[in-house]
Amino acid sequence: MIGIYGGTFDPVHYGHLRTGLEVKEALGLDELRFLPCREPPHRAVPGATPEQRLAMLKLALTGAEPGLRVDTRELERPGPSYMIDTLASLRAESAGRPLCLVLGIDAFRGLPAWHRWQELTEFAHVVVMRRPDVEADEPDAGLEDWVNRHVTRCGEDLRRRPAGLVHFIRVSQIAISATAVRALVHAGGNPRYLLPDSVLDYMREQRLYQN
Repeated sequence: MIGIYGGTFDPVHYGHLRTGLEVKEALGLDELRFLPCREPPHRAVPGATPEQRLAMLKLALTGAEPGLRVDTRELERPGPSYMIDTLASLRAESAGRPLCLVLGIDAFRGLPAWHRWQELTEFAHVVVMRRPDVEADEPDAGLEDWVNRHVTRCGEDLRRRPAGLVHFIRVSQIAISATAVRALVHAGGNPRYLLPDSVLDYMREQRLYQN
């Protein structure tokens, strides 16, 4: 079973890494792929180039837990990085193997703005990370019917079919965001302990996000 964790990773930080590891262990994924997008369709252009963001991800995962890796297919594909296209390419490679698209709660709530979002479950399961203090699943009105058609509360169900389900999973609440890291660096602050030292050293070498 393969997990797909997409994002800009601008820069990657411990919030990404810790929650990714927790999802991998909770679901028993064979591997979790961090998938940096080239051109995010629904947000501003990243502050770092695709090559710089990839370099930071590779540094963060060097010597990391087994099964955590980088998938570069969106960086290699020109144009906007639509997840539906990415999942279609992964499905073509994976035959009947279960795929799990891992989303944070904010990305999940924004799904109705995604390109062909209702087709995502044709190619993969959707795994939604939620805060431990949230007791109930909280789909917005535009998502409620879709979630009710696909939701399962049993993680083992994801192993029994290659795609088609929505599953909510609690992860540690780590109040780190890439936006806050960039703002801190821009203001002359020190982001150490928010992200791996190797990533911080690279940011300083490349003078990323500085004023």
